[in-house]
Amino acid sequence: MDDPAVPSASLVAQLAQELQRHAPFAQMQADELHELLAAAAQAYYAPGELVLAPEHGPVGQLHLLRQGAVSAQRGLADTAGGFHYEAGEMFPVAALLGQRPVTASYRSQGDSFCLLIPAATVQAVARRSAVFADFLSRRVAQFLALSRRALQVAYASQTLAEQSLETPLAQLLRGAPVSVPPETPLHEALALMEARHVGSLLVADAEQRALGILTRHDLLSRIVLPRLALDTPIAAVMSSPVLGLQLGDTAQDAALLMSRHGLRHVPVLDGERLVGIVSERDLFALQRLSLKQVSSAIRAAESVDTLKLVAQDIRRFARNLLAQGVAARQLTELVSHLNDVLTQRLLQLVAVARGMDMGQACWLAFGSEGRSEQTLATDQDNGLIFVSDRPDAERPRWMAFAREVNEALDACGYPLCKGGIMASEPACCRTPQEWLQAFNEWLEHGAPEDLLKASIYFDFRPLAGDAELARPLRELLGRHGAALPRFLRQLGENALRSRPPLNWLGALEGQTLDGREGVDLKLQGTALFVDAARLFALAHGLAATGTRERLEAAARLMQVPATESEGWVGAFEFLQMLRLRGQMEGGAGAPTNPNWIVLETLNDVDRRMLKECCKVARRLQQRIELDWMR
Repeated sequence: MDDPAVPSASLVAQLAQELQRHAPFAQMQADELHELLAAAAQAYYAPGELVLAPEHGPVGQLHLLRQGAVSAQRGLADTAGGFHYEAGEMFPVAALLGQRPVTASYRSQGDSFCLLIPAATVQAVARRSAVFADFLSRRVAQFLALSRRALQVAYASQTLAEQSLETPLAQLLRGAPVSVPPETPLHEALALMEARHVGSLLVADAEQRALGILTRHDLLSRIVLPRLALDTPIAAVMSSPVLGLQLGDTAQDAALLMSRHGLRHVPVLDGERLVGIVSERDLFALQRLSLKQVSSAIRAAESVDTLKLVAQDIRRFARNLLAQGVAARQLTELVSHLNDVLTQRLLQLVAVARGMDMGQACWLAFGSEGRSEQTLATDQDNGLIFVSDRPDAERPRWMAFAREVNEALDACGYPLCKGGIMASEPACCRTPQEWLQAFNEWLEHGAPEDLLKASIYFDFRPLAGDAELARPLRELLGRHGAALPRFLRQLGENALRSRPPLNWLGALEGQTLDGREGVDLKLQGTALFVDAARLFALAHGLAATGTRERLEAAARLMQVPATESEGWVGAFEFLQMLRLRGQMEGGAGAPTNPNWIVLETLNDVDRRMLKECCKVARRLQQRIELDWMR
């Protein structure tokens, strides 16, 4: 290594311009960045030269890689490989902040130039710069935010949406709600609605507790057509009970509530006290497609041909949400919700046509739909529970019903499952007793095919019919999952079969598909987190099916530090977002695998974030090895 040289004033200016291409320097104030660079010394490392090692003692400088590459290896004990740093990245952050030696050996890969910034300067700038401090302590979350912001800009020209579905309802309220006591005569209530130019009127008691609601939509059916006297108390015609949300709930929560119950207005409560109301117009005022518009069109469809047309709006709606900067969790939940609505409508149409009683059955969603994590390129994974004392005699009738639904879903853009995980197959069309027996056998035997079935069927969710028929299955998993250590170990082994796309140096290592280097974001990305979350859920008896909810709940029970569990969730959601973006941008020349991302198409932030996510996945797998593989 050459002797470190303090950069000149002209070089500081040049370096500042150079570093502003990378996070977090682009978001920092100019004086903060100049303070870092003015105190820095520049060092050169030859190919293969040792940069840092445990024997060097506590780290006193932050290394900011300006050119070249540096890899870190932890020795033979770390079978998962090392870390790889490229231009614009900093290391070793954890050791510097902890004032301890590094635990790995860092070596230069080629000719490398680093800026060495004293720890005292790093700490001083971090105290003044929230951007810099947050980036040092929460790199995954910061990369995720930067990537989402870039994605929002990229899609902004394709939509009129301006509001984020993450906005708390407290920020959407425009003032006190218009409300009246329950004894108010209709003529006074209607006059108040006209005077205040409101489309809904809340009914509340003296303590401002919501008792009911009357909307313009109710006037024709409840007052005009029945020729109700206008001195009738509003309590006689109001809708009750009121479905409301709390101040801390989000616009997304309100949108889902409206869609699921056919509402146009949602009261907002502070505890039990009524404090406001939000309407569909508040949530999607400038958006061409609203969640309720799409779901209402699906529910109103009278044929499969109509549903085929309406299903195309789901992709358009998802594109609009991407432009708002909506996070992957909310986007996949909303896509899954619309897919649920479409499936439920199909089931209604086919059940009526065939004379089937869905009160004697339950349609189950498996896999990603069961977890409410569907992307836009998804096939069918579903099953059916039916009640019968003569299952062999009645199964063909239910299978024929399910086959018509499966084929209709295929026509709407949800391909038939190549693995046959569909309600029209005998293995997926069972009575409650048969399903319980199957779940028990998979838990007790743990053969390779049983583990495959567990990875699909155990992520189930009732979608239509009698949901109580599925309750014994969830209770079985909650009781027996943790009591079968052999099965948990086998699940752990299964979760380790795929590895993150990192080479032994810790650099991204893609494979070739259609002549281009890339990564399968499902098999080498999201599936790693999904498998780990399923293992954690079974081990701790968690009822949650969503990956995020499973990871968060398990982390609390396992006493995992918040920074680590936040990394799990952030990495999983970023990978989901990359998948969604690739599927939306698919077209001529797109990879044949809808989950494939071509590495050369990634910008600097997304490429670094992808590598960071792979590191998080690798550490998560290391935890599984330590906790379940011994």
